[in-house]
Amino acid sequence: MLGFDGFRVPPELRSLAREFDLGGIVLFKRNVESPEQVAELAFESSRLCESMPAWVAVDQEGGRVARLRRPFTEWPAMASLGRAGDEALAAKFARAMARELASVGITFDFAPVLDVLTNAANPAIGDRALAEDAGLVARLGAVIVDAMQGEGLAACGKHFPGHGDASVDSHHDLPVLDLPPDRFEAVDWVPFRAAIARSVAGVMVAHVLVPAFDDQEPASLSRAIVTGLLRERLGFDNLILTDDLSMKGCSARYALPAAAVKAIAAGHDSALLCEPHHDAQAAALEALVHAFEDGTLPFAQVEASVARHARLKARYAAALARAGRPSAAWREVVGCEAHQALSLEMRQYA
Repeated sequence: MLGFDGFRVPPELRSLAREFDLGGIVLFKRNVESPEQVAELAFESSRLCESMPAWVAVDQEGGRVARLRRPFTEWPAMASLGRAGDEALAAKFARAMARELASVGITFDFAPVLDVLTNAANPAIGDRALAEDAGLVARLGAVIVDAMQGEGLAACGKHFPGHGDASVDSHHDLPVLDLPPDRFEAVDWVPFRAAIARSVAGVMVAHVLVPAFDDQEPASLSRAIVTGLLRERLGFDNLILTDDLSMKGCSARYALPAAAVKAIAAGHDSALLCEPHHDAQAAALEALVHAFEDGTLPFAQVEASVARHARLKARYAAALARAGRPSAAWREVVGCEAHQALSLEMRQYA
């Protein structure tokens, strides 16, 4: 799943889609000019690939991680929901946010954050987390997943196996979580188990080193963690995605092509290549093709990943790819009075 520059699909991205096919695209602030423009971009992007629709994905959590700003509703950080402790409020927020995203053709949101904030000084997570209590994060996280997906938007819980205790931001370096295995079972995985029970469409894996499970590779490149823990031990059978492979927690140690191959070999269904460097993206795609051809990536594993995408895209992404040009229906939803009132209600707890 690739990032790019600009408000339209660039020729380089079209070329990569023609040559390799793609899982989808990831939107950032650099791709957002207006709701109408986003709707047109999403429509074009969904139809980039011949084999199946492309995901149109975004990081829209609320608070400081929000790629879509005004006139879209600007939501407070998810910590406000944790302080409120109100499932009904969490559900209303998630439905409203999902309706705005879906109204402009976005089909996949990298939310909710399911990390338990056990380190209050965590520079990467902070108020992005719902709470410091695993049970509360699990309860509200499951409600958010249900509400988002009930509105036709695929949700993605993050960041497995848990980023809440980190003291380093994985955007800048590789955090080390030197915690015992039973701590993850008792705390960090409680929200992920709850989201999996609600059939969350995706789970994103973090660039964190967890010596208790793998003392060599970050979780994002570890087969012991991606396949052994998330796929097998937790029984998750929807999409597993890397965090952006351009982040320093990964890229400081591995070139993008090597990281992409290691990530898919570890058991991911998608690798996120968000930096808009088309030559590097092409090199990573070529490396994946070669790894498939030489057997580094087993046919059965790749086939199973494609089947997962097909199953979920049939539910969440196919309607957009089949649709005609975008309508102006978003005008009734984006930044509407009811959503603004809901945002103000949440800010009481911010």
